[in-house]
Amino acid sequence: MDPLIGMGVLALVGAVAAIAGFTEDLESVVGSQSNPNSQVQLAPQMKYPHRLFNKAISGEPLSNGLAAVVGAVIAVSLETYFNFSILTLIVIGSTAAMFIHTVLATTSYFGRIASQSRFKQPIYMDVFKTHIPIIAAYAFMTTACILIICFLMSNYLEIWVPIPLLALILGITVGSIGSSVGDIQYGAECLYQNLEFGSGVNAAYSGNIVRKSESGIRSGIDNAWFSSKFGGPTTGIAFAAVLFMTSWITVLFNPEWGSIVGWFGIAAGILFIAAMIILNRYLEKSARRSFGPYREEEKTEMTE
Repeated sequence: MDPLIGMGVLALVGAVAAIAGFTEDLESVVGSQSNPNSQVQLAPQMKYPHRLFNKAISGEPLSNGLAAVVGAVIAVSLETYFNFSILTLIVIGSTAAMFIHTVLATTSYFGRIASQSRFKQPIYMDVFKTHIPIIAAYAFMTTACILIICFLMSNYLEIWVPIPLLALILGITVGSIGSSVGDIQYGAECLYQNLEFGSGVNAAYSGNIVRKSESGIRSGIDNAWFSSKFGGPTTGIAFAAVLFMTSWITVLFNPEWGSIVGWFGIAAGILFIAAMIILNRYLEKSARRSFGPYREEEKTEMTE
């Protein structure tokens, strides 16, 4: 493949990946499936009832991996027996994955809250009715974007990995990124506004989440509005960067063109990793200077 065409396809993959990361993060925020969900689950036990949608089917990586692989298996199976267009296959596979994800979200919501009846946590039907369509829509969009990426990488970037397996890997990847990148804003800045930056969730504050928003009692939709300003876009950029930065070397320096080109690719990869290490170190030190130390020990050290 021509390197320019390959880079163009890779840029398209990055753009679709940015959308997938954005929708994945907001879906997990609406349903409180992110890392802070443990505190959402614990809140009623600590006498903090709330109106947040509490599903947490599993961790984000496994949940998104399941949806992606279900959609991919159905799409590939239909492609084998029917002469459907790729777009039709993606829509059908994503729809099936969306229904399965919605069923799991429904049973998880009712099951989790029903098990907390002794702690006086109500089941709000209006919360269920308003949140489920949003969860379903975001799940459909995330799965569809992952399937688009899989077909692009398989047909144009010569990724010889079966599409269902590739979808599973990408689903786990986007869930992991959403859990580690997007949750920082949703958890630390939205649910824990009463805690100092970087202090973590002390055991004494377990379940003490922020339950009021600008428009009244907080819900998952309020959290999604908050995270859509930074947490979602950051997750999308991170997922797009992972796919783009791990693939551009082999697109520009294809080992099939000769051993010399392959060695150039290895050298470029080493230099790229070294540059990322230096950049990450700089960003960490800059964040510490800008936002203050993370621990009391560091405050003492800086004072001394």
